[in-house]
Amino acid sequence: MSTGLIIVLIVVGLAALWLVFSYNGLVTLRQRCRQAFSDIDVQLKLRHDLVPNLVETVKGYASHERGTLEDVVKARNQAVSAQGVSAQAAAETALSGALGRLIALSEAYPDLKASQNFTQLQGELSDIENKIAAARRFFNNAAAEYNGARESIPAAFYSGSMGFQPQEFFTLGEADRSAVQQAPTVKF
Repeated sequence: MSTGLIIVLIVVGLAALWLVFSYNGLVTLRQRCRQAFSDIDVQLKLRHDLVPNLVETVKGYASHERGTLEDVVKARNQAVSAQGVSAQAAAETALSGALGRLIALSEAYPDLKASQNFTQLQGELSDIENKIAAARRFFNNAAAEYNGARESIPAAFYSGSMGFQPQEFFTLGEADRSAVQQAPTVKF
């Protein structure tokens, strides 16, 4: 064999190895995204399971607040049935808003606010919300890593044709985004 042929075979072999390692890296990052989204799902299921108990507790003290209670139940059902990152993010944003209105009812009903059951459920909800926020950050970080690897060379040349689609981020809805951008009002 000639030296030129050996060099060509070595170069082709190294290029093939480089592509294999690049492909395997994308597979690993895609799996990390899936696992991170699964972590969000676990926390959302915990929240979805908590909502009926919270609604029943409020119903016992503020049964004539039917509209708020129905909004929470409707938002929960939509969140449970949502499919895909963007649909689930939108449904969860609606549920967060409905839960916020439900929690605000405690200010109008001192007996509800004093209820140990309501206080415990509210604490659990707060804890779950913090875990959801952490899981979303982890997912978005995994999605950013995956998208960055997918769009960089050499993966940019073959990632789309091999089924590596861009990963959506789990973002705030428009209502939450505008609430975050506005400074809170403090009144005495």
